Amino acid sequence: MRHFPILRLRVTTPRLELRLPSPDDLDALADLAAEGVHDPELMPFAVPWTDAEPAERARGTIQWQFRQWSAWSPERWGCSFVVVSDGRVVGTQEIAGAGFAVTREVSTGSWLGRRFQGRGIGTEMRTAVLHLAFDGLGARYATSGAFADNHASLAVSRRLGYRDDGFEVLSRRGEAAESRRFRLFREDWTTPPGFGIHGLGPCLPLFGVDPAA
Repeated sequence: MRHFPILRLRVTTPRLELRLPSPDDLDALADLAAEGVHDPELMPFAVPWTDAEPAERARGTIQWQFRQWSAWSPERWGCSFVVVSDGRVVGTQEIAGAGFAVTREVSTGSWLGRRFQGRGIGTEMRTAVLHLAFDGLGARYATSGAFADNHASLAVSRRLGYRDDGFEVLSRRGEAAESRRFRLFREDWTTPPGFGIHGLGPCLPLFGVDPAA
């Protein structure tokens, strides 16, 4: 698609491919959401979208992607990749920026289908978008956040070299919950071997990046 080249962007790792989803990918991602993303007794998300019934979770997963595409601008964008392992969609990894041309800062968020958790995929897919951010887009910072009881997400941030960046208190299911913030600096980042970015050049203006800079 010449006018929306983001749809051809790919980030690859030793085990994974991250891409904007096709209709079939969206169906597979929606099925994963319907199956469940986490223990129902816990809530790792600030917006509790997984409290919805399975069919509503599935439909909402697809609608979220459509909303991101329709709202995309160089000033504010959210790029939600599907994560593919061995030909199967296993989850989604987002990278987002607001005023990126000035701030050079991105944020990330993700989820994995429950049957694909505990295999190191979460670390690898976040590494992929950090490679895109720092080596592809020229970011200076990447931020992330997780509730204090989301030990898996906290472990990924620490493993990848993020620094503590404070905390905030959010309402979660009607109760106050501490969310910890993390920040990764460009100078603390080195992309491991085996990671690649494909089709980025035509996409740079859509990310607020001047290709000639």
